Amino acid sequence: MNQKSNFLKGFIRENPVFVLVLGMCPTLGVSSSAINGLGMGLATTFVLLMSNLIISLIKNFIPDKVRIPAFIVVIATFVTIVDLVMAAYAPGLHAQLGIFIPLIVVNCIVLGRAEAFASRNNALSSVIDGFGMGLGFAFALTLLGSVREMLGSGSIFGMKFIPANADGILIFILAPGAFITLGFLIAIINQLSKPAKS
Repeated sequence: MNQKSNFLKGFIRENPVFVLVLGMCPTLGVSSSAINGLGMGLATTFVLLMSNLIISLIKNFIPDKVRIPAFIVVIATFVTIVDLVMAAYAPGLHAQLGIFIPLIVVNCIVLGRAEAFASRNNALSSVIDGFGMGLGFAFALTLLGSVREMLGSGSIFGMKFIPANADGILIFILAPGAFITLGFLIAIINQLSKPAKS
């Protein structure tokens, strides 16, 4: 499989949210706005990319019995870096994302890619795979957050496009709105990705 195919696999064909339905906790928990979705997606992309790189480089030195704990230590290191950098340079976003940043450590997308791909492939392929999967996750969270923010608040990335005294549809910025929006987006993407009948 070539590098471009590795990248596109995570972004389109095996999108972690819309196709594989992984990482639902942060997907539903932080996607109430586009900026939250983008912030969480980029944080996860960084962790995926760096942990894939390091795990692919040290895979031959890790004893089989402690493989998963070793992967978690590597992932937790990069999650801590993201958490501290975000707290220092984007405190507002850090407060919005809250507990979901440390929870990247146990996100099944990150650990799954470490186990299924990075531990079996070279560094370049692992970085490209992590980047593709991470951007696919970021795209999904940003799209979900954008739709929810537009319908729920009448804004996009905090910029209001309906009159200030007008209200959006409240359910879309609440927890049920996450399930409703995600269900419709998955249905639309599945429909669009079906091969055309001849």
